[in-house]
Amino acid sequence: MNEFEKLLQENLVFLQRYVNFKVNNKHDAEDIIQDICLTATVKFETLNNTSAFKAWLIGIASHKINDYYRKKARLFEISLESLSESALGVSRIGITEHSIVSETLDVLGDKEKQILYLYYFKDLSQQDISERLSVPIGTVKSRLHYAKEKFRQHYPYTTTSKGEKIMIKIPEILPEYKIEKTNLEPFSVINEELQGWPIIPRIGESSTWGLYDMPSRKRTEYTEMKVLGKAQIHGIEGVEISAVQYDAEDYYRTGSVDKMDRRFVAQLTDTHSRYLAESHEDNGVRKLYTFLDGDDFTSNWGFGEDNCGKETHISRKGLLARNGNSIEGHTDKETVDIVGRYKVTIGNKVYDTICVMDIQCFNDGVASEEYLDKNGRTVLWRRFNKNDWAYKRYGKLWNEMLPENETLIINGDTYVHWYDCITDYIL
Repeated sequence: MNEFEKLLQENLVFLQRYVNFKVNNKHDAEDIIQDICLTATVKFETLNNTSAFKAWLIGIASHKINDYYRKKARLFEISLESLSESALGVSRIGITEHSIVSETLDVLGDKEKQILYLYYFKDLSQQDISERLSVPIGTVKSRLHYAKEKFRQHYPYTTTSKGEKIMIKIPEILPEYKIEKTNLEPFSVINEELQGWPIIPRIGESSTWGLYDMPSRKRTEYTEMKVLGKAQIHGIEGVEISAVQYDAEDYYRTGSVDKMDRRFVAQLTDTHSRYLAESHEDNGVRKLYTFLDGDDFTSNWGFGEDNCGKETHISRKGLLARNGNSIEGHTDKETVDIVGRYKVTIGNKVYDTICVMDIQCFNDGVASEEYLDKNGRTVLWRRFNKNDWAYKRYGKLWNEMLPENETLIINGDTYVHWYDCITDYIL
């Protein structure tokens, strides 16, 4: 193996992650990776410092991806005069900007989009627009006024002068609840919350949630989360989220017994919700992990092929069948499926929900029940541990440690209920 082949082999996984995060179409991404490798082979002798190979390779990748999006954009007749490669992506409607602004523009008529583009993106005056379009300036003013109003109607977020939303404190004792199976057909939902941290990664969202020990029902910790604004990691646009955990009793979950201040960068796509980066402070050192950091990131925050994230469109797949507390099905790998429709009563509130079983996605030997309403929001989340999960750490089986807790039988294996989670959505 020559020097180039060795360097390419060492950086190939990094390159694949980079391209797959930039290009949503898997087949196109494979073609681009091949093209990058071919170009790198031909131009390797021009690289003076081999210690800079990774940066040099990513530079080639960036140019190739830029060319890819420019070709795509020409097919859709989208001007690239004011748009960079990192601001474009392929969605269900073709080439779009990764921004709420452009998504709103997409629902407007051609004349409205044109006038707003010239005025805001090209920074032309009303007189300049009048001359460019060969229409009277009065027409420009009326079109611009109408376009602004249409944009305002469709834009999903509004600003407020009343200050930030005051977080709701989660109760210290978990309210009594009842879960009842119904004979109704399960419904499909769009659940955009992040896996494991119930907040939607979208501007304007916030969430407060608590974990509760069973059977004591006492709150062991609670977390306040808020989307702070837009953020970019390695050219991928998402949002920054603050997550402050309080009163945590489990050091292994939070790294702190009092308070843990985390920051996430996460992204919501047309089909998935995923983490791009996580940071926290450990012994006075701020640590940052991103999707390009391999197992250090993916083992904790990544999910799905190439860390595509959690599917947001949830429908019954027929992978799991539930009868009472017995679940049978395909559980030899990470499995998520709807197992029925349930009436969940918490306090004096009743929710029509589906139960989504997650087996081994959260962690090996862990299963969870997530009860979602028709809005796709979490009403109740319950965790179950396989009986011998983390046996070396605890030295006992879970049905010995928690003999009063509910159990599930999943393909013949016993899983024991450990803790629950509720959010301020139900309060």
